[in-house]
Amino acid sequence: MRLAGQLTVPGKPAGIVVFAHAAATGRHSPRSRYLAVVLHQAGLATLLADLLTPAEQVDPATVFDIRLLERRLTGITRWLRAQPQASTLPLHYLGTRTAAAAVLGAAAEPDAQVAAVVCRGGRPDLASARLAAVRAPTLLIVAEQDQVLLRLHRQAQAALRCENRLALVPGGSDLLEAPGALAAAAGLALGWFTSRHKFAAGQVS
Repeated sequence: MRLAGQLTVPGKPAGIVVFAHAAATGRHSPRSRYLAVVLHQAGLATLLADLLTPAEQVDPATVFDIRLLERRLTGITRWLRAQPQASTLPLHYLGTRTAAAAVLGAAAEPDAQVAAVVCRGGRPDLASARLAAVRAPTLLIVAEQDQVLLRLHRQAQAALRCENRLALVPGGSDLLEAPGALAAAAGLALGWFTSRHKFAAGQVS
């Protein structure tokens, strides 16, 4: 399986963030690109990765196949760890939509060496029974007025046994469209990632 991605490594990066995408816009999403620039400016490398092929991205059966997405992300992570510029960097995951569940599922693998996970909206609850096995510190970001997603995020948080936080972004019911919401989410994600490098210090070999 050949999947598409964009790897950006700034000079002397402090860590790397894998953006997991399962939606049709994938790595071309303007929101993901904005978030990536924020992270680059703080010295973090990024891999904007598509977990699905273009044909699969428009098929609900694959978009909601969380175990498939997990396996793809695990494979991408193995590839990334084989790259000299990323082999020793603290590894972070960021997911949205159904890929929010995929990053949690991949982080729950027994041999996962993940420093931190951020779910920006999406459906972390779809990771279901895998949530209790996640060890990496996990941040769930959701719009405070999106009552449906807020309920699902609280369900996911209740199942987590790792260090975790539920962060509410004010200003509307849509985390993507409310004025200032994306910048707020970017700041929360950046703070979470940069404060968790020490967590990974003894895990990356």
